[in-house]
Amino acid sequence: MAKRSGVPASALRFYERQGLIQSRRTSGNQRRYSRDALRRIAFIRASQRVGIPLSTIAHVLGLLPNGRTPTEEDWRRVSDCWRADLDSRMKLLAHLRDELMDCIGCGCLSLERCALANPADVLSSEGPGARRLR
Repeated sequence: MAKRSGVPASALRFYERQGLIQSRRTSGNQRRYSRDALRRIAFIRASQRVGIPLSTIAHVLGLLPNGRTPTEEDWRRVSDCWRADLDSRMKLLAHLRDELMDCIGCGCLSLERCALANPADVLSSEGPGARRLR
C-alpha cells in the first residue's frame, strides 16, 4: 500500500491508529488493505494539503459506509461537508495575497495597514519601533 499510494508505511500505520483507514492481518502478521483504502488515503492527503486537520478528516471519513467501497455519491456528500470552510479559507488567502502588496518588509510590525501581524494597528499603542522582533 505504501508503494501504491506514495505514502510512507509509517504514515499508513499512523492513519490506522487514528482510525482513518483499516487493515486486516495475515497469518504472517502483514497488513492488508481493502481497495477503498487507496481512495481514503488520497482523500486524506488532499485534505491535509489544504490544511484540514486530521480530526476533521476523521469525522468526515466516519460518514463513509463500512463494508463496501464508497460510491461517487458518498464521496460527493463527504466533500460537501467542508465546502463552506474551504470557500472561507480561499477568501482569507485571497485577502492575504492582496494585502501583501502593502507590506514593505521592514519588520516594524506597527504599520497602520499591516493586516498580517498588526491588524487595525493595535501595536501602535505600545509606541514606535519593532514590537515582536525580540
